Amino acid sequence: MRRRTLLQGFAALAATIRSAGAAPAKLRGLFPIAQTPFTTDDKLDLAALANQVRFCTRTGVPGLIWPQLASNWTMLSEDERLQGAEALLAAARGTRTQVMIGVQAADGNLETSLRLLRHAEAHGADAIISLPPPKAGEDEMVVYYGRIGAASPLPLVLQTQGQMSVDLVGKVFRAAPTLACVKDEAGDPLARYGAIRDLTGGKVAIFAGKGCTEMLNELSLGFDGYCPSMFCTDLFQRVFEMWNAGNHARAEELFARILALRSLPNVMPYLMVMRGIFPETVTTRTPPGQKPPVALGDMEKQLARAVWRDLLAPYAR
Repeated sequence: MRRRTLLQGFAALAATIRSAGAAPAKLRGLFPIAQTPFTTDDKLDLAALANQVRFCTRTGVPGLIWPQLASNWTMLSEDERLQGAEALLAAARGTRTQVMIGVQAADGNLETSLRLLRHAEAHGADAIISLPPPKAGEDEMVVYYGRIGAASPLPLVLQTQGQMSVDLVGKVFRAAPTLACVKDEAGDPLARYGAIRDLTGGKVAIFAGKGCTEMLNELSLGFDGYCPSMFCTDLFQRVFEMWNAGNHARAEELFARILALRSLPNVMPYLMVMRGIFPETVTTRTPPGQKPPVALGDMEKQLARAVWRDLLAPYAR
């Protein structure tokens, strides 16, 4: 009964806020997942982390997200997450670059998420995002997002995973008054897009994950944003702008050029260095059971530079 009462209370609160016109503005454009760099002595490299904000600001990318799956967030201590959030938010202060902070907890503890949320809000975050609590049932997820949405006026992004149903997305929308966006990575987002748009009345943005691999299909449907890796995000932003300006042929051509670069194995870490986002000394932490990134040899680096020069450099900002 208590859970049912909570759900009804969240739904009533969300409906009241939205009917009053106080729902958050929708997010739009490219919001890459920031990578997590470390120094050679395994310390979080705050300067390199913050440089990703400067890269977004310089190249016209609307914002970034940290720490999420591509950031290897489970490898970070809570202190490192707090320090990293502060570095990113300080770098974004006074710029147009929006910083979205991940508030999920590895053990699903709501109080940890609320603590991370309050810290993000206090240091000027523009939005928050959360993966669902691990091993939670649907009602538990709705209560979780309802509590997060009621705890702060910051726009909330729901990142779906696994078997999260479209119906569950609708329940979260009704429970969380600050829900501004769904980053849909459950099932087939292309098949789910219309149903999510209908259930939310078009009041929330719908973002695609999966590294922009299906970006042209998603653009044709009307997806609002994307969350690729950092190293080519300015080029994806140009594809997004070209398409939405009606320049579909140019958008398709640039997208094909990006795919040529991304077809090179293990190219992302090198491109982060080549483009001046990270120093050559940067290292990573590898999650248990995963192999560390393979460093490119001289021939592979030469090919990456050639593809960049011949296909993409004229489009880079």
